[in-house]
Amino acid sequence: ALITMKASVIAIFFGVFLTCTYAAKEATKKTKKAKLYVPQIDCDAKAGKIINPEFIAKCPPGCQDVKYRVYGTDIYASFSSVCSAAIHSGIIDNAGGKILVQKVAGHAGYRGSFSNGVRSLSLPRWRESFLVSEGKPRKGVTYPSTLEYSSSKSTAVKPGNDCVNVPAGDTVRKVDQTSPVPTPTVQTATTTPTPTATTADPFTTTPKPTTTPATTRTMTAAAAAKSRPGLHRVRDIAFRGTSTSASNRNILRSNTGIQRQEPVAAFRRPAGSPAHLAMETDLWKPGLSFFDTGFASKEELNPKPLEATSQGNPSCKVDLSFLIDGSWSIGKRRFQLQKQFLANVAQALGIGSAGPLMGIVQYGDDPSTEFNLKTYANPKDLRSAIEKIPQKGGLSNVGKALSFVNKNFFSDANGNRGGAPNVVVVMVDGWPTDRVEEASRLARESGINIFFVTIEAAAENEKQNVIEPNFVDKAVCRTNGFYSISVPSWFSLHKIVQPLVKRVCDTDRLVCSKTCLNSADIGFVIDGSSSVGTSNFRTVLQFVANISKEFEISDTDTRIGAVQYTYEQRLEFSFDKYSTKQDVLSAIKRISYWSGGTSTGAAISYTSEQLFTKSKPNKRKIMILITDGRSYDDVRVPAMAAHQNGVIAYSIGVAWAAQDELEAIATDPDKEHSFFVDEFDNLYQFVNPLIQNICTEFNSQPRN
Repeated sequence: ALITMKASVIAIFFGVFLTCTYAAKEATKKTKKAKLYVPQIDCDAKAGKIINPEFIAKCPPGCQDVKYRVYGTDIYASFSSVCSAAIHSGIIDNAGGKILVQKVAGHAGYRGSFSNGVRSLSLPRWRESFLVSEGKPRKGVTYPSTLEYSSSKSTAVKPGNDCVNVPAGDTVRKVDQTSPVPTPTVQTATTTPTPTATTADPFTTTPKPTTTPATTRTMTAAAAAKSRPGLHRVRDIAFRGTSTSASNRNILRSNTGIQRQEPVAAFRRPAGSPAHLAMETDLWKPGLSFFDTGFASKEELNPKPLEATSQGNPSCKVDLSFLIDGSWSIGKRRFQLQKQFLANVAQALGIGSAGPLMGIVQYGDDPSTEFNLKTYANPKDLRSAIEKIPQKGGLSNVGKALSFVNKNFFSDANGNRGGAPNVVVVMVDGWPTDRVEEASRLARESGINIFFVTIEAAAENEKQNVIEPNFVDKAVCRTNGFYSISVPSWFSLHKIVQPLVKRVCDTDRLVCSKTCLNSADIGFVIDGSSSVGTSNFRTVLQFVANISKEFEISDTDTRIGAVQYTYEQRLEFSFDKYSTKQDVLSAIKRISYWSGGTSTGAAISYTSEQLFTKSKPNKRKIMILITDGRSYDDVRVPAMAAHQNGVIAYSIGVAWAAQDELEAIATDPDKEHSFFVDEFDNLYQFVNPLIQNICTEFNSQPRN
């Protein structure tokens, strides 16, 4: 019996041992199965916008593009594109892949170089740097499965085929094991540990609207008969698309009281949830005598003391004016919907002293300022002020309102900050009762970016009543639909909050709108030396044509001139020779290749005398010089003389061009005004960066 008992104890012990061993093996297997999720970043993601000091990320294909700027060699400045830097360093190629990024201290200087198809730029100094290496984890380091960003931008998570947008206001702050705790002023967007696709760019970050509680309001009203003098049209207020809605709007009356019906309809106020606000309708289609108004503002607009000042969203630093429709045609209910829309936009923008500032002008017969840029510096006070705006009534004189804003609104006294883009968003119910083309052109030439939001536009049988057909196309930039949004009904206005905020905050695009391309004299100085060759010379001419066609060409807008040089110089055509885009492009095509030596210095002096001395006083003078080799003469003295005479000089070097000469020719800072490419066929890469720089420079100058 004793032996049997001992055997039983041994058997039980052995069984427990086997069970524990099996459980340990299973736990080990489960541990081994756990894999690190590698977050995906976009090509324009910059290391400085990512808080994590060390991380592994996956770059997408296609990052070997000149628009993704890189500064440095081996050690890169933190506002470089992470993925483009990885290609430059040879860690990945244009197909993308995993990389390991480590933040290091800033450097006193960064050396530019050309490597693996990417040209990095030089930089004197920067506060933070980073290193890029193969995307393998280092032993003992825990890597985050999501990345923290130093902007209020939300992170889009893509589990499978689904996409969930997490608004910044609803996110939970996450601190990875390898990350220092961020300062309280930094807002971050985090998600569940799944692969993420993110974009971090200080100029294109789109703030997400903060959610507001959904409220349901059922409105039923009989037709409210209130006579309003001077009503320019009667608008049907039932939902658009009904067969009987058009007839009421065709009546144009002046000096008579006309009743506007209030709708007999039940509708639900849109909830400010991501499901509503993420409805992206952002499809872009490629594509007067100056009013002496002298209107006075409603107030002297001294900013009142506010309870709190918000710093705002620094990635969306714009000075914004809304022109709201206060005409009788809009009716009381739609005017209230318009104010609700403005409040939602104000919240979504992230109003604050270091971010966007917003003022409102209401127009009817005459425009008047409700409040200016510096009156309110936080969303709460701004929303409260919007709610208190009364409807002024009258016609829909949009042209007068645009002229008023151009003359009066964007001044230092009203809070204009100078360095921030000036933006006007015009809300129009149906169509204006005056002409807008000339007033818009003058405003755009002053550097104002104009957006039009048209609600319930004219139906086909109403177009005969529109004073200025295609008024939106005449008012905004004509190249695409970026600056105009059409909304079929006031009740669907809430759907465009996010698309509009995205466009208004796209400061890269704003500074390069067609507005900034006016009022310039651009002189091309073209190297026609023997080393260029006939085929490459035609490529240079195509490059010149591609730049020229981006400008509005006329005697009052941009004018184009051209000089070709070898040892000698030849004026191909002057600024006043051609006044249409087609004539300029044809003239460029007809330029014949000269062949000879390379006297760049003499060519600069010749261009200054033959072209820019005949430039108009109100025109910016821009010289774009293209060369493929070192000059036989000195370029520094002629270039300095051109700079002193107000010429903004850009230098484009190809193949054997000397970097020191390119920098001497270019206007300071020369890194922003000189470009180099290894062969002529790659010149096309610099068309957009060159135009972007011209636009940025224009917007940084004082407005006329």
